[in-house]
Amino acid sequence: MNNNSLEKMRKMKMFGMFQAFKTSLESGQPIGYTIDEMIAYLIEAEWDDRQNRRIERQIVNARFRYKASIEELSYQTERNLDRNQLLRLADCNFIKRNETLLVTGSTGIGKSYIASALGHQACILGYRVLYASTPKLFARLKMAKADGSYLKELTRIERQQLLILDDFGLQPFDAQSRAALMEIIEDRHGKSSTIITSQLPVSKWHEVIGEKTIADAILDRLVHDAHRLELTGESMRRKRKPQVEISYQ
Repeated sequence: MNNNSLEKMRKMKMFGMFQAFKTSLESGQPIGYTIDEMIAYLIEAEWDDRQNRRIERQIVNARFRYKASIEELSYQTERNLDRNQLLRLADCNFIKRNETLLVTGSTGIGKSYIASALGHQACILGYRVLYASTPKLFARLKMAKADGSYLKELTRIERQQLLILDDFGLQPFDAQSRAALMEIIEDRHGKSSTIITSQLPVSKWHEVIGEKTIADAILDRLVHDAHRLELTGESMRRKRKPQVEISYQ
């Protein structure tokens, strides 16, 4: 009878319940359980399994650049990274409030890692997240415009509760990319959250966006009341790079 129950659990894709019941049978645990305790145990196991699989799917769908976590962030003084501010952001209430986070600093300082760590945290808390390299995203949108899937791509971006635009401003926006950026920001303004990382200070974004009227409209929506992380210090990649000793004979 137990084998029959296990098989039905497996066919119904109740994998958490299946594994918990199988383990309890093998260890002899059911003998000490009341009926209601056993049901609660199996339901809890199924719930945990589904939650874990949902988180894994969210992380895979987000397409993060780094496998990052809040716990592994470095708070060295020279980085100008406020631990308390990061921990407040990590509760992801800024996503609930549809707010924006702007992360700026020189190359290699850890902007992408911080954004990815917050994105992972958001996935754990049940939010839909999409990470994108800004140059690659807008190149893909140009291709979508050509093959007729542009609106579908915009809809996919819009439904994300957190959008991470990494490497913003690496190259100036042309007219088509500028228009797409305006559509994305307009769709998200006041309705969902965005994290933007950039090597450029925010004061230079107007120039890289171009077209004064559109740049004003975009920055008005992005910068107003946004959270800011302005990182400083030496490249983290350079610090981690092993020093090679060269001997001259």
